[in-house]
Amino acid sequence: MNEFAKAVSRRIPFNYVWIIVGIVFLALLSAAGIRATPAIMILPLEHEFGWSRTTISLVISINIALYGLIGPFSAAAMQSYGIRRMVLGAMALLAVGTFLSTFMTMPWHMMVAWGVVVGAGSGVVANTLAATIVGRWFETRRGLAMGILTASAATGQMVFLPLMAYMVDHVGWRPVALMVSTVAALAIPVVALFLPERPEDIGLKRYGQIDEVQQSSMTGGNPFIAAISALKRAVGIRDFWLLFFSFFVCGMSTNGYIGAHFIAMCNDYGILAVGGASILATMGVLDLVGTTLSGWLSDRYNARVLLFWYYGLRGIALIFLPQAFGLSYFGLPIFAVIYGLDWIATVPPTVRLANDIFGRAAAPIIFGWVVVGHQLGAASAALLAGYMRNSLGNYVLSSMLMGGACIIAAIMVLRIHGQKHDSDGPANVSLAS
Repeated sequence: MNEFAKAVSRRIPFNYVWIIVGIVFLALLSAAGIRATPAIMILPLEHEFGWSRTTISLVISINIALYGLIGPFSAAAMQSYGIRRMVLGAMALLAVGTFLSTFMTMPWHMMVAWGVVVGAGSGVVANTLAATIVGRWFETRRGLAMGILTASAATGQMVFLPLMAYMVDHVGWRPVALMVSTVAALAIPVVALFLPERPEDIGLKRYGQIDEVQQSSMTGGNPFIAAISALKRAVGIRDFWLLFFSFFVCGMSTNGYIGAHFIAMCNDYGILAVGGASILATMGVLDLVGTTLSGWLSDRYNARVLLFWYYGLRGIALIFLPQAFGLSYFGLPIFAVIYGLDWIATVPPTVRLANDIFGRAAAPIIFGWVVVGHQLGAASAALLAGYMRNSLGNYVLSSMLMGGACIIAAIMVLRIHGQKHDSDGPANVSLAS
């Protein structure tokens, strides 16, 4: 496989690293579309099987939690067994899990297919994959590359959600599951052919690398032990907990709340699924711009200050959301612009801080543990918002709680010191550019 990639790298007029970014973007985009699918299925599953929104939200929360919990072990396994093997296995899980879901008739069927199988597969094809790729293939422009790869989640929604909503309305939810299963399966040969393990495998250096120094690595050994060892080292560092809990809030306010419940929320205000999905897709377009720009900014400016603004603006947008539905023409567009540009713009500066604090070799695994916080927050919000909607009949209080949490996170991130805890480099690293 490396010979094929090497031949391609010799014939293209640009650095092969951008092919790597494109392939990983494709894999992340496919996984993002699959993760977004349950949001489209809430209402049709309620109508067909009579399942409560709390039950379906529980499945979504299991999926989200596994998506996060798999991350650090996946990052360690990529260093031990290889990126390509892990991604290929994950895409196979996503294809199988979504296909099996077409036969479900009981809530536990959905828990196994979407909660466990799809959750485990999506935990590999996640932001930890992006962080590993960026650390392995880039010396410079790391923030920009991370921004592009992170934006794939929003692009996945942009590509899939309106189509899935249309299909649900016209042909039902099962063809939607078959479609995303096919997309995952089609990504497998592309990854197999075009994704080498590291630059030197095809005769290249990291992008922007000048010297011949070998990359520091944590390869070898048991990936489970490597992931747990990284966690043991990180839990004694205050900056880790500030990153962890700020990302917990990030997950609450994105995947867990807006990602899982926005379409159902729109239905409460008389906006059909296609309309709600189109609004989400619009926010996805805006996030593609916002997150890529965030990566560019992360290469140049203080990551803590960027996070302060991102969480603060997101909090304001979520507090405004209940009023946005009542402002007729102007309300939702205002929310979509503010929230969309900010949606997952927090990832590039968070990855930069992880690299600054823990070093390039350990950062992907420790960032994986930070992502655990993100997904635990998302799982909590998905379940809590579903329960509160059942109890209160609306999402108003949920929006206020999510917005308030973001304001608190904005203050928390300013307290990150950025002291480096890695033998590679100076004892203290300034976070200002």
